[in-house]
Amino acid sequence: MYYPTQWKDHVTNPSNCFNITKNDDGTYQITRAGTVMQQGTPQDAAHFTNQEDGIWELFACYGLLLNYARQMGWDVERGSINLTNTAKPYPFNNSQKTVALQMQRPSRDYIVITEASNVKGNLGQIEVSDQLSNGFKVAYTGSATAATINYIVIGGYMK
Repeated sequence: MYYPTQWKDHVTNPSNCFNITKNDDGTYQITRAGTVMQQGTPQDAAHFTNQEDGIWELFACYGLLLNYARQMGWDVERGSINLTNTAKPYPFNNSQKTVALQMQRPSRDYIVITEASNVKGNLGQIEVSDQLSNGFKVAYTGSATAATINYIVIGGYMK
């Protein structure tokens, strides 16, 4: 079972200050200066392994969901859409487009799994919104000028 890490920043007062000491062999030793106001979360194997475990569990659940959808006879719809952003300057973004589903669902209760490819710039986050029985909207939040968004739609068959 994945348990998320509540990451904490390492905070000192004054912040981002260091002491530099020259060693006898010509090298330098750099140490943080100031008073520690909050101890940061260690960046070590235990914390990074926890992230890896969470990613693995997500993919295992995804596989189980796809298997369930196939066993239930649900159509798993796949597709891609090219998004462009001509709004300037960042953070303005007009990349949102509507995706029409190939087959209308009886319910809006479906899952859309997205993946970006051919990204030109900083993508930010992929957002899926306005889910209807016959389609949904997709956009990205970053400053990229273009991106291809691949999607998989699962479910929407139960009222």
